[in-house]
Amino acid sequence: MTERVKLIWDFRGPNAHHIAKHHAIHLSEFSNSESLQNAFTGDEEITPMHHIAFLVVERSVMDRLRETLKPHRGQIFDTL
Repeated sequence: MTERVKLIWDFRGPNAHHIAKHHAIHLSEFSNSESLQNAFTGDEEITPMHHIAFLVVERSVMDRLRETLKPHRGQIFDTL
């Protein structure tokens, strides 16, 4: 199986939930426009005042996307 990474953008504050959801929409649009294979996006609540938007992609495209999209951080994506 191809190794995948989760590119993450952090949002904090009372509007974090709405901002993360909105950012995930833009990440999905970007993923579609770039025809990224096996990619998906979403948002998650870490705490009520900390939400993230994320983009999971194959590791082979990580460096290019990291330079283009400037995520705050990333991690290896494990489905288990």
